[in-house]
Amino acid sequence: MSLRQYEYALAIAEAGSVTAAAELLHVAQPSVSQQIRGLERELGVELFARTPTGLVPTVVGRAFLREAEVAVSASRRARATARAGADELVGELVVAVQMGFGTRQLPGALGALRRRFPRLEVTVFEEPSSAELERLCRRGVLDLALMAACERSPADAHRLGDEEFAVVLPAGHRQLAADRVDLSELEGEPWVRFDRDSALDGVLLNVLRNNDLTPTTAARVSQTATAVRWAAQGLGVTLVPASAVPLGHEHLVRPVFPAVSQPVIAVVRPGAGPAETALLELLCEETWSEAASFSPVS
Repeated sequence: MSLRQYEYALAIAEAGSVTAAAELLHVAQPSVSQQIRGLERELGVELFARTPTGLVPTVVGRAFLREAEVAVSASRRARATARAGADELVGELVVAVQMGFGTRQLPGALGALRRRFPRLEVTVFEEPSSAELERLCRRGVLDLALMAACERSPADAHRLGDEEFAVVLPAGHRQLAADRVDLSELEGEPWVRFDRDSALDGVLLNVLRNNDLTPTTAARVSQTATAVRWAAQGLGVTLVPASAVPLGHEHLVRPVFPAVSQPVIAVVRPGAGPAETALLELLCEETWSEAASFSPVS
């Protein structure tokens, strides 16, 4: 078995066909087919099953692909570390961020990292589930994860600061006249909530319970920007990290009382290289605990 075969198998799983995988990898289709057939013969199992919608991993294939992903990620990191010089860093850095956190801080840190190491390629994806982020961290797939602190946070996590949460109100809502919204005044309001296993919905549910508010759910969404826009259109109110409010909606946002905040941590893979270390340093330099300032519109 070779890393190239691992990469081909991962590309097929992502693209759904040999043809699409070959295009993704910029190689000839017969080469991909040959490598996968050889891999399946060597393993003695079928990794993919044909369906009307394309190739999908079998049960055994899914288990194999999880390990292949770890191996390919480790190989990329090893190559990047070997190529890193005193003034240059190349390779790929894989970063996962928990949805809604570090919306303003991460782009600033990545921009500074890019200016320092222009040949470094950074892959960033959002993940709403705390459990999935923790699983990816344990498996060594991620170079750095930016996430909300929780009871299961690793002992070596780096505390960055706090995300302040704010309420988003529909246009014309009576509480927009207030500088800060008392949460008790939101009794009876419908809420735009998030996916059940997301950190954001966990924060919201705790806030509602701690303030004796009934969690009447108007809708559930997957993205903070969607929650803000739906609240603005009158579907309900929502609670999001203040830094995650999209431009153009600041006039509908108010801090809350009692104040709501969530510690944010960075988890770096064991044996972190220079790229991860540099990004962590830049994240630490960002402003995290600054209170949101939203002025009522007169």
